Order: sequence, then C-alpha cells, then structure tokens
Amino acid sequence: METSTERSFSTAGSAAKRSQESDIDSSTASKRTKLDVNEAEHDVTTRRALSESAPDSSAVPQKSAANHTDKPKFKKGQRGDKIDRRRGTRREDAEPRNSEEPKGPRVPKRACALLMGFCGAGYSGMQFQPGQSVRTIEGVVFDALTRVGAVSQDNADDPRKVSVIRAARTDAGVHAAGNVVSMKLINSIPDLVARVNEELPPEIRIWSILRVQNTFNARLSCDSRKYTYYFPSYMMIPPKPGSGLHQNLQQNGTEPPAHPFWATGDPEADTSVDLRRKRDYRMPPDALESLRATACKFAGSHNFHNFTFGREFRDRSCFRFMKEISVADPVVFGDTEWVSVMFHGQSFMLHQRKMMSALVLTCRTGSPPEIMDELYGPRMVFVPKMPALGLLLEYPIFETYKQKIAKFNEKLDPSETDYRLPIDFEAHREQLDKFKEKCIYPRMREIESEVGLFDSWMRSIDSYSGNDLLWLNSKGIVPGAAVIQKGVRRADPFKERKHFDSTGYPTTTAEKSMSVADEEAEEEEEALDKAKLEDMEG
Repeated sequence: METSTERSFSTAGSAAKRSQESDIDSSTASKRTKLDVNEAEHDVTTRRALSESAPDSSAVPQKSAANHTDKPKFKKGQRGDKIDRRRGTRREDAEPRNSEEPKGPRVPKRACALLMGFCGAGYSGMQFQPGQSVRTIEGVVFDALTRVGAVSQDNADDPRKVSVIRAARTDAGVHAAGNVVSMKLINSIPDLVARVNEELPPEIRIWSILRVQNTFNARLSCDSRKYTYYFPSYMMIPPKPGSGLHQNLQQNGTEPPAHPFWATGDPEADTSVDLRRKRDYRMPPDALESLRATACKFAGSHNFHNFTFGREFRDRSCFRFMKEISVADPVVFGDTEWVSVMFHGQSFMLHQRKMMSALVLTCRTGSPPEIMDELYGPRMVFVPKMPALGLLLEYPIFETYKQKIAKFNEKLDPSETDYRLPIDFEAHREQLDKFKEKCIYPRMREIESEVGLFDSWMRSIDSYSGNDLLWLNSKGIVPGAAVIQKGVRRADPFKERKHFDSTGYPTTTAEKSMSVADEEAEEEEEALDKAKLEDMEG
C-alpha cells in the first residue's frame, strides 16, 4: 500500500516532469520557428537565384562550417540549371520565364479528337520525338495548334502536357489518308479547323476536330486499323533465270516454271532494258487468283513473330487478329500496272511490310500458300521488308466508342454541349479520296517511274543466294538451314538496305548512282525494350 511520503514524492516528481516537458516543448517550438524562418528565407533566395540567367554561386546561402554546405531545394521536375524532360517541363534551349510576369487568363481545355491525313515524305514519322531535332507530323501539327491559340503558351513547350496520343504510329515517310490524335484543346476558337489548316503545309490536312468523352484515348479506344499497300504488278514476275534466288530454288527441289517474260527477252540485257519491259507487263488472272488465295492465309488470329522485330514465339503479344485481307483488281497508271492489297486488323506489329514481302515472294516463286502456316510456327526465319514507298494507313476505326456514345446520346439533343459525334472517316470520304489522288498516289508513281524503287528491291532479293530465303520452296516447309538460331551468327545473312525504307527521291549523287551490287550497308536494328516496341506498334 502506498504511503503518504511516497505519494508526495510521486506528486513532486510528476510536477517536475511536466515542467521539464513544458521547457522542452517551448525550446522545440522556438527551434522549429527559427528553422521555418531560415527555410523560408532560404527558399526565397534559391528561387531568386534560379530565375537569373547566369546565377551567382554566392546567392546560395551557406551554413556554418560545422553544419557543412546547405543544399539548394528545387521544385519538382528541376535539377539545378538542368531540366528533367520526363516531367514535361520546358526545353533547355527555351527562353527563361520571368516569374513576376502576369500569366494570361486561363481558358478551359476540352478533350478532343483530331482527324487528319498527311503525306509522310520528308517527315521522321508520325510521333513527336522529344529532345531530337527532327521533323514529325505531330510536331508540325502541335506548332500550328499553338499559333492559333488552341494550345496555350503555358503548354506550348511539351505536347505531353495536353495528353497527345495517336491512334496509329507511322514510320518515317509513311503516308496516312486518316489518323486520329486525342488531346486537350482550347476548342472555343471560331473556325478552328480552317484556322489550323491555314497554318499547316498542304501535305498535312485536318479533316475535323471533335469533342470526345474525357475517357477517350486514341490508341486504346481504337478497335482496328486499315492499311493499303500498293505495288507494280511486275513484281509478280518470277526470279530471273540464273539469278541467286533462281539457283536456290533449283537446289531446294523447286523448278520455277518457264515464264513468257524471260523467254522472250534478251538474257544479257541490262537492268534498264528489263525495267522498260516490266512496265509493259500485265498480270494474268491466274497470278491474281494465286495472290488472293495466299493473302487469305493472313485472316484470323496468328502468331506474327516472324513478321516483326524483337519478338519471340513465346511472346503472347505476337498474336494479332486480321479481320479482312482483300486484293483489288489491277489498275494501269501511265505505263505501269498497279495492284493494291488492303489489310484490316485489330492491330499491327512493327515492320508490317514483312507481311507484304512474304505474300509477294511466296507467289512469285511458286511456293504454296501453306508456307504461311509454317511462318506462324515456332521456328524463326528471316522475312525481308517490302519498300516503304507503297504503304498507306487508310484510317483507324472506333466502332466500340461509336456504340458507347450512341447510347449516351439517346437522351440528348444534338444541340446540347454533352452530345458527342462519332469518329467516322467515311463522313470525309470525298476529302480523303481527293487528298490521296493529289498528294499521295502521284508521288508513289512518280518516284517509281523515275527511280524504279520496286524493281531495285526485287533485284536485291533475286541476287541473294544464301540460306535466309530457303523457306521459299515448292514443298511448303521451312528447312533447317533457313532457321535462325538465337545468338548464332549466320554465315551469309541477307542485308537489308536502308534505301528501301525511304519514300522520297534520292537526295545525294551517291544515292542516285547506288546499285544493288555496290550497296553494302546493312541496316542495324536498334535494340528496343518491350515498352518501346509496344509504343511503336499500332
């Protein structure tokens, strides 16, 4: 039991403890107040130093020697005089802003979809490339939107600030009759489409700018895409007798049938003479039917690991679904007959031109359509890319989004602000066709007519006698010699020429005079991680 003396000691001890805690709290509060004042003074000084174009090191406050040098504090996204571009901040070469300058009035941004078309010649692809001084479709469009006020000056330094996302990424030089970019815009500007088109070069056109739901994402909301590939029908002529590919076919048990084109020509004629004769070639009905029968092999869901780069058979992302593949009747323009193949798929992998290459090479070598089934299998083989010149993105399709907003619009009047229009390129069919006939098709034909790009590609294929193309044979199987082993260097690999990735005219004398025989530069594929590959696919 506690005594009175013990209680008095306990009471006195508690009082002393409370007094001591009170003194500590007062001291701590005093120290915290001093720290807050110091930190406030330090932040003001630091901001003042950062706002100067050439900051003086003496402007940074120093602690005592015992406490070492105090490190300056920066706002999120800043690292001294450098800029962390991942944060979407200003470019390093941009003019410094005066923090004391009053900002313009804030205008609300709205989620919008830009429907556009473009001729990709002279551009480094569709996608904006931060930190690189290259001309892209998105970069030119974004600058035009900024000039008309659809993008504020506060957001003009980085498209990511307004959530720019494209439905389909196109490679350098590839054209598009239709593509969609979703972004946040100031859309209250009168005649916005006309104003933007006035700022754009004639090879880039905006078809419409639509308000979309806030959850709309041009890439993720896209259900499928349509591409068309155009090529001269003379590419269906079999390999020239005596060429490397012709000899490979014979050694592999395949005897290409005698073709009238080679039977009537001079075997010693040079390439220019052969090309003039090729332009007079017209594809017979049986060759067209063979092309259509083989193209049907793409329909459905397949593993396209052999038709892309950087993917393995086990990668589930290699499975893609092709809705429809159609081959149109040949059409003559000038002195050359052209064929078009339309691919309608949910999505496409990087280097989809390999699909066209496999289709054309299979038919012109007499290989059976069943070889396509082998290419979907686990064995890795080399499939070259067709020239980029013939590829055209027709337009992306948003059927699910169309159904979603149709249900949403049921209780709304079209005059109401919440009413949303569907994304439908067929509503612009007349504009798209005129644009293709004016800016895209003529350029393809002119370059082929003057340079003979497709013939040059075909001769590069026919001159190869190594193992990489042994999968082209009459048996419809992939022989072991044609299989690529990961990590094993091939003895005589096929060398793809960068020349065929171009959709423009040769720009130098060296390029103009370059022949298949003396062009030895092999295209080195960039090592891409999975995230970057996904971003480059559509």
